[in-house]
Amino acid sequence: MSSERVVFVHGAGTFGAAAWPRQHGLALDYDCLFLKRHGFDAVAAPEAPDLEADVAIIREALGEGGHLVAHSEGAVPAMLAALRDPGKVFSLILCEPAVFSLTRDLPATRAHRELLQPLFDAAPEMSDEEYEREYVRRVFAADAAAAGRAARPGHSAPADEAARRSAARLRLQTPPWEAPLDIVPGVPTLVLTGGWEPLYEEVADFLVSTGAEHSQVGGNHRPQDTGGGRKAIRDFLARARRTEAGGK
Repeated sequence: MSSERVVFVHGAGTFGAAAWPRQHGLALDYDCLFLKRHGFDAVAAPEAPDLEADVAIIREALGEGGHLVAHSEGAVPAMLAALRDPGKVFSLILCEPAVFSLTRDLPATRAHRELLQPLFDAAPEMSDEEYEREYVRRVFAADAAAAGRAARPGHSAPADEAARRSAARLRLQTPPWEAPLDIVPGVPTLVLTGGWEPLYEEVADFLVSTGAEHSQVGGNHRPQDTGGGRKAIRDFLARARRTEAGGK
């Protein structure tokens, strides 16, 4: 019997297998595909996001069906792919999902929108470096103080080619709260959060109200990198695999 497929969808930073360093071992038990979303490349110039292109990439990677594991902004096309063809998605694992269109009118998401919308509006007139510096100041500085950690040291100015590309992609992004999302019915869903930011806990609470499971495992914005996150992903996939097998 062939291994079930698991498709990994990265967020706004690193891409491909590099975005999932603690999940490589799953390839021993599953057919793992670590995707590269539209506009992400180590050589080609960054391109503006294309949500439909990302959905098409994910649906093609799923083939006849599989599990989706997505991080941050990558959760948006992952959920859309599941909405388009829920029968091919055995389970959803969402790590700090930026699915803010589902919670856009809740307090933490509303505050986040009010903080960042002016920056999105000003992006065409800003350089990549200016935009990244202001984005980090708005999104991470206050939270860093609350969490007792430094505000993403080394991210105030791109230092090498990879960092410059990352800054360029950041400035090209579109507001995630504008995505045409809805709840995916009938697909087992796990949400992982890091417990550092009320915004993502608010999203998790909303998804729990629709039937999802939620585990807060630490790790700030990358809960999948913690020991608890790694275990939660593996355990949930194993349960979803058993459930899927039982339904055949």
